[in-house]
Amino acid sequence: MARHLFGTDGVRGLAGEKLTGELAMALGRAATEQAGGAGTRVLVIRDTRESGEMLEAALAAGITAAGGEALLGGVLPTPAAPLLIAQYGFDLGVVVSASHNPYQDNGIKFFGADGLKLTDAAEEEIEQRLEDGFAVELKIGRVRELHGTGEDYLRALEARFEGLDLTGVNLLLDCAHGATYRVGPEIFRRLGASVTVIGDEPDGRNINDGVGSTHIESLASAVASGGHDLGFAFDGDGDRVLAADRNGVTVDGDELIALAAIHLRASGRLNGGGVVVTVMTNYGFHTAMAAAHIEVATADVGDRYVLAELRERGWTLGGEQSGHIIDMGFVPSGDGIASALLTLEALGGTDLGARSAMEKLPQRLVNVKVADKAQALDAVAKPASEENSALSGRGRVLVRASGTEELVRVMVEAPEAAECDAICARLVAVVEAAG
Repeated sequence: MARHLFGTDGVRGLAGEKLTGELAMALGRAATEQAGGAGTRVLVIRDTRESGEMLEAALAAGITAAGGEALLGGVLPTPAAPLLIAQYGFDLGVVVSASHNPYQDNGIKFFGADGLKLTDAAEEEIEQRLEDGFAVELKIGRVRELHGTGEDYLRALEARFEGLDLTGVNLLLDCAHGATYRVGPEIFRRLGASVTVIGDEPDGRNINDGVGSTHIESLASAVASGGHDLGFAFDGDGDRVLAADRNGVTVDGDELIALAAIHLRASGRLNGGGVVVTVMTNYGFHTAMAAAHIEVATADVGDRYVLAELRERGWTLGGEQSGHIIDMGFVPSGDGIASALLTLEALGGTDLGARSAMEKLPQRLVNVKVADKAQALDAVAKPASEENSALSGRGRVLVRASGTEELVRVMVEAPEAAECDAICARLVAVVEAAG
């Protein structure tokens, strides 16, 4: 059957409208039954949105209606879910979050007993259970608060980065008023850093509001004006990170992955000798990895596709330009805090400004609104191919349709900004004329 509720990252929508308490309860019951029914132990964690408590309570009601045990872990970053599942042997994990979206949205995503997000087949089965309805039978589960989850997550980070001494490092962290607002600053302080924090006063409605990785300019300006060595900005659920050096220059996921790949390879920890990125990754990354003799595999946009490619190849490291970085040596999920610590480990110091892992090519990305995506793509296919051929070995052209909006995305990378702009303008004009 075709999935109607689940997208690429769980069920997401406007809280109280699309994502209601009734739907959350039904999802909790269906997912618990799919995972085994009575006796199934289900972890539930969330971010700081005002709708989180409602959805958490509804999920718990659904879990217990299936005879399961709901264990409420409170506010934690998404990557804490697979860690806690492994530590406690839970059968299922649920994260209530809409990541980098505004507070009005929320989402529900499930992790299996293996710590991985549920497969398409499992999500389809959950949707089928919702369509078929539930049997009327008495099943009474339990709801418990799971205390000490934040400390469990912090201990895992300390163990992974044992030996990393941040004494004397002056950091600025932007926690997006989200799930990292407690554990983020704490781990850097435990490792010796001097930490200043913005975005650490959640009120249920200010998550991602002018702060966090989707508003990196806030961090960049504050790092430069405050005399900090560097800064890191997380998103609402803590599975992404972007950075800024002491001069306020922003550093995206491509550069952070390049730093990590070269570091892990040098220390003998880059399993398989390769790294997985997406089609949006800057051409300069590929050039740098070729020079470092590191193989690169390319996946579709989305962390689930990066993770699938990593698992298939048995590799360690992968991620996206957006700052969603997966280190399989720690957890099979993007983890903003762990990625920031890995960056500091790779630098061996504090100066992000001295990084030389890759040289980014000028990139232009234009989203063109169209009435007919297929028609627009057909029209631009030949000119895009010709431009790509002309850039061979120097840059590239990527034209793709949005999966969720009536948009065609035109991306161009070239050695010079002027050439990049000119090519992009020509292709955008073709799309606009056709669409």
